[in-house]
Amino acid sequence: MATKKSKLTFTSHGLELAALLEAPDHITRGYAIFAHCFTCGKDIVAAARITRSLTDAGFAVLRFDFTGLGGSEGDFANTNYSSNVEDLVAAARYLEENYLAPSLLIGHSLGGRAVISAAQRIQSVQAVATIGAPADAAHVAKQFSASLDEIQSQGVAQVNLAGRKFSIQKQFLDDIHQAAQDIESLRVPLLIFHSPLDKTVSIAQAEKIYKQAKHPKSFISLDHADHLLTNKADAAFVAQSIAIWSTRYIKTIADTPMIDNTASGLQKGDVRVTEKNHQFTRRIETDHHQWLADEPLTVNGDNLGPDPYEHLLAALGACTSMTLRMYAKRKNLNLEDVQILLSHNREHGEDCLECDETHPKIDVISRELILKGDLTPDERQRLTEIADLCPVHKTLENKVVVRTRLKPEA
Repeated sequence: MATKKSKLTFTSHGLELAALLEAPDHITRGYAIFAHCFTCGKDIVAAARITRSLTDAGFAVLRFDFTGLGGSEGDFANTNYSSNVEDLVAAARYLEENYLAPSLLIGHSLGGRAVISAAQRIQSVQAVATIGAPADAAHVAKQFSASLDEIQSQGVAQVNLAGRKFSIQKQFLDDIHQAAQDIESLRVPLLIFHSPLDKTVSIAQAEKIYKQAKHPKSFISLDHADHLLTNKADAAFVAQSIAIWSTRYIKTIADTPMIDNTASGLQKGDVRVTEKNHQFTRRIETDHHQWLADEPLTVNGDNLGPDPYEHLLAALGACTSMTLRMYAKRKNLNLEDVQILLSHNREHGEDCLECDETHPKIDVISRELILKGDLTPDERQRLTEIADLCPVHKTLENKVVVRTRLKPEA
């Protein structure tokens, strides 16, 4: 499956965080955020492999470096569990403002515990999955237990984590000990992955999460896996399991109604187009409806909606179909179903009879009618003629004048 990788940055507490968005050619399942393990980064092998498998399943996945790690700004020594949760909320806000709000959160190790907390502040989330996560944020302190006395007495200590040195301040310990015990408050389905061989976070922590969480909840044992999922097959299994499990709980983009229940302030018949991002994605609004327009990945769009010409064809096709149905009802014709197939191209002078010296090429819309039902040849012919009477058809074939003016700034 064709995928697009976009390097992005978003802001959390005034700092720029480095992120990577991987999206399939056709996004069908929605957007997900992956939170990496403690002191790791977005490019850790397990995160990359899980993301790749999820994009194959139709998800667009955003993974990012928490504050002070990888390519993100900030000092790791000033971060803590609470700031990780804030970073996740900021990532979700960025997706909502520039793409679509995330429906799935996935977290690895401490990132897994953080997504449980963050999910309760991100309204769009429909499901959460954790991998090797501790039940208590304070459980992570055991990774630098040898330095706890120094941290308490000196206020800071250099600790060795996974072969790298990090400054851990007393505020980090204070924060994780006061972190919210909010597992019971989670109100979306939860999928827990854990290995019985995990030497970093005991599987007993997974048992605590499972007992505290409300239903629906599920647990999958990662037999023979290590904490970092260094085996490629383990990462693929996790991603495939999430994709299958989530079908029960996550609406696909196609199934999600794009209707705004509050009036947009527009009059009936007016349309407003605003930027969803600074590429090609646009939000289109009418008096009570919202949807997206975009361009395909091949021209650096994100393929989140039909392109402008597809919207044009859709307008003609919808109008044609409605006109045929109205006529069939009025004449009591046995029209069981009608389908309209449309395409657009440009024909040059040597290819078309309608072209002249003034107009060496013209835009041509091809429209094919599929009429199902017990109809006579004369009735089918008449319906074909009626198609040309559709109001949008008449508009397109009339001389159309587009008047543009600059609206004064408020």
